[in-house]
Amino acid sequence: MRDLRIVFMGTPDFAVATLDAVLKANYNVVGVITAPDKPAGRGQKLQQSAVKKYALENNLTILQPTNLKSESFLNELKNLNANLQIVVAFRMLPNIVWKMPEYGTFNLHASLLPNYRGAAPINWAIINGETKTGVTTFFIDEKIDTGNIILQEEVAIADNQTVGELHDTLMTVGSNLVVKTIHLIKHDKVITTKQPEFEEKAAPKIFSETCKINWEASVNTIYNLIRGLNPYPAAWTTLKNNEEEIKVKIYDVKKEQIHHHLKPGSIVCSKNEIKIAAKNGFILVESLQLAGKKKMDTKSLLNGFTFQENYIML
Repeated sequence: MRDLRIVFMGTPDFAVATLDAVLKANYNVVGVITAPDKPAGRGQKLQQSAVKKYALENNLTILQPTNLKSESFLNELKNLNANLQIVVAFRMLPNIVWKMPEYGTFNLHASLLPNYRGAAPINWAIINGETKTGVTTFFIDEKIDTGNIILQEEVAIADNQTVGELHDTLMTVGSNLVVKTIHLIKHDKVITTKQPEFEEKAAPKIFSETCKINWEASVNTIYNLIRGLNPYPAAWTTLKNNEEEIKVKIYDVKKEQIHHHLKPGSIVCSKNEIKIAAKNGFILVESLQLAGKKKMDTKSLLNGFTFQENYIML
């Protein structure tokens, strides 16, 4: 049985759940590597990462390198004398870092590799209308998300599930999978599976243009895009209200597949409801946010917003 000394690397909430599970399983975490504090908000005050906040609360040693190849950081990392490194939602590591520990460096990825390698696997699984996804632990190698697989666990995706809901499910399932992976490494019982070179589906970084709704698309395509970006970064469209154009983020929706003759983007309003025409039906908007305003439910918006004579979603 191996005596493990673990360095954990991660930044957002998704990583906190895993770090918490590792500590609760009584493994020895000798250091935590996370992103440097960043200015945020109107006052541009320095904000600590979710992982740093958790590490401070639990009196863990914290390193926040700006350069993962700097001599000072590499010396600090070596001095922790770790023999296993765990990476969850961090950045790409240089060879000198991931090759350092005796028992390797493994990563938790929120997809069933080799599919959805990349920065946004949870979003793209929903955007593409998948009915299942999962989590994978694998040993890091030179490329992104291509290393030998240790363990995987499948998770079903419900038809109405948002990316926020799926994120929280995968966060829990993933943290448990990491603990199982550590157990295998501790007892020297790891059997890995080599990944195929190809990937059928990618998960590239999401940009603003990715989030723009095309009302010419099918109802299902639009519905999947919206829930695959809810709550963050949110799908958006432009409301042309007479001569005014307003950027609108759309969050909670339902879909209605029905034949109609309306132009895509046409808006049908009732007292409590906004329906937007798509190629083969309607998107029923339940919550949204106009530029410069707070997010609100549709009924609240209709109470105070006036649609002019010519209005349409572009």
